[in-house]
Amino acid sequence: MNYLDRNEFNFEPSQKVVDAIKNFDPKTLCFYTRIYDQGKKSVISVRLSEIYCVPEAQVLLTYGGEDMLKNAIHYFLMKGDNKKILIPEYSWWYYSKVADECGGTYEMYPLHEQEDTFAYDVDEVIAYTCRVHPRMLLLASPNNPTGNSLSPEELGRIMENIPSDTMVLVDEAYASFINTDTAYIAPLVQKYANIIISRTLSKFYGLPGLRVGFAFIGAGHDEFVSYVNKYLGYNRFSEAVALAALDSDEHYRHVADDMEWGRQLYKKALGHLPGFKVYKSVANFILIKYPIEIKEPLMKALAAEEYKIKFMADKGLESCLRITLGRKEQTQTVVDTILSIVKG
Repeated sequence: MNYLDRNEFNFEPSQKVVDAIKNFDPKTLCFYTRIYDQGKKSVISVRLSEIYCVPEAQVLLTYGGEDMLKNAIHYFLMKGDNKKILIPEYSWWYYSKVADECGGTYEMYPLHEQEDTFAYDVDEVIAYTCRVHPRMLLLASPNNPTGNSLSPEELGRIMENIPSDTMVLVDEAYASFINTDTAYIAPLVQKYANIIISRTLSKFYGLPGLRVGFAFIGAGHDEFVSYVNKYLGYNRFSEAVALAALDSDEHYRHVADDMEWGRQLYKKALGHLPGFKVYKSVANFILIKYPIEIKEPLMKALAAEEYKIKFMADKGLESCLRITLGRKEQTQTVVDTILSIVKG
């Protein structure tokens, strides 16, 4: 089965990752890491501190990006009387679920469809946040499933103009596929105490099964850092593989290039067809509007090819497909299958 429905990784891991797995000494698992004796969380947090130029004390590690979201939302919504979080209108259903888990409430602020993209209206986000004054504001950049992102300048403008006691959680799980700049992260974390920028090894580095997430937080949140931190250290096998992945940017950049080839193929092959719209995406998936009347035959045709894509059911996106950007031959098969149904 070709799984193009959950934004997983249909390519090969880097050779450095393969070597790290092959060469891992199982005896390492017989002992806790001793790096916490140095006041550090992990060899991963130390490496991330070096890569992103953020103090190690402000680097967070979690069991995937999902765990980072859960830790942050649970912690900040459960402290004090303000239990409201703002989340994007078209976004991952998990955001609202986590808020529900801890007795929080949520409101959805709009994302706007603009020709072949969705976009945040930054002024609107600022005004909405100032009016509601939530405990947390969630910004997904890139956003799932719409594939749009915020620029560093837009992030900075939001941070500068919203209440300083609103914690801003920026979910950047899908970053780096097109936008490679990370230099904005350290200045934002240095300037604003109320920001958390969350990333993961699951998407760009193609290791969702490793379950390694990380984030950068503004200064002054020692209690939250302690809440998230694991006193006895982290999975030492995952640490070894994660370090190898972080040292493999060239390999994963080639993968990102193949994904860009896929974006262009979808746009060229489907973008001009009646009833279709191929939205711009800076993530490892693409959102495509399609004629809803072909849904059933398309589902059957894809199943016959042993392919799974995401037929959206979210309100307002019912006539959309979200397709993970896979290998070139996978992309070609999906395009050919769609065209075969359209042309009858």
